[in-house]
Amino acid sequence: MVPVPNVTRADVVAAARNPLAFIAARWTPDPRTVRRAALAALVMSVVIVVTGGAVRLTGSGLGCPTWPKCTDDSLTTTSAMGVHGVIEFSNRMLTYVLCAAVGWAIVAARAEKPYRRSLTRLGWAQFWIVMSNAVLGGIVVLVGLNPYTVAAHFLLSSALIAVATLMWQRSREGDAESKPLVGKAVQQLVWFLVTASVLLIAVGTVVTGAGPHAGDSKEVDRIPIDWETVAKLHAVLAWIVVTLTFALWFVLKAVDAPKGPLDRTRELFLILLSQGVIGYVQYFTNLPEALVGLHMLGSCLVWIGVLRVLLSLRERPVVVADLPGPSVEQSLPTRA
Repeated sequence: MVPVPNVTRADVVAAARNPLAFIAARWTPDPRTVRRAALAALVMSVVIVVTGGAVRLTGSGLGCPTWPKCTDDSLTTTSAMGVHGVIEFSNRMLTYVLCAAVGWAIVAARAEKPYRRSLTRLGWAQFWIVMSNAVLGGIVVLVGLNPYTVAAHFLLSSALIAVATLMWQRSREGDAESKPLVGKAVQQLVWFLVTASVLLIAVGTVVTGAGPHAGDSKEVDRIPIDWETVAKLHAVLAWIVVTLTFALWFVLKAVDAPKGPLDRTRELFLILLSQGVIGYVQYFTNLPEALVGLHMLGSCLVWIGVLRVLLSLRERPVVVADLPGPSVEQSLPTRA
């Protein structure tokens, strides 16, 4: 057995002052560990969106009627609060799982050798977004599920997914200067796609804020517009995103683009088709809760797919340091 090293007083002081540096000095994770940690943070950022949607769709948004406690007298849910209290409190507890996943990504990125400051900063950016969204989630409860705060809560979650996707991608590539794989025209087309996707997500939050699923069985304020009209605008934007994706795939084939952008574009197109089918079925079946929840998952996957297309347009090779080699004189055989 390998003996456990003694922990000195200096070690304790160093760990207390800078725990991340203390861990990094004693542990070097495998690159796969860093990638998996970044992926775990991304997966949890999607899970928390889907479970948050489940809270709203089951009418459990005020299952815990206050924040940060569940009730004025209890930190946790009580039996008197029923299933709605359990659902809402369970979603709050998942925030700690998300924090743990993000924390693991930060630790793994900080301990990687050589040290990559950009990767660590992406991890910390996720942490602060999670903290901000937790506070915003509390405000959502305190203001009685105001639809505008609910929309902001979802948009901030989308920002978290964006940063998590970027960190996952960056963990799989190097830190060299990025090199474009396609021309300016293709890059501009992709930025149009990203802009249309942002508008699609934003209008989707308006549909949610005006639609029938208010998040609680009690009377909850809604955005005072016709949700079906906004849903039609949402559908138009979805078709714009689909059209831009198909056009991008056609252009990439025409210019004989590398395999990466082509594969990511094809994946996005398939996700969009699946999401469109779900969207139309839920619209014509009066928004059943299960399909709405599936549509929220699809929204996250579409956003990730769009970002992956954007990030596939360039490459970042791994920086390899020049190692000193033997000189010509040293490589020649010596004479006796």
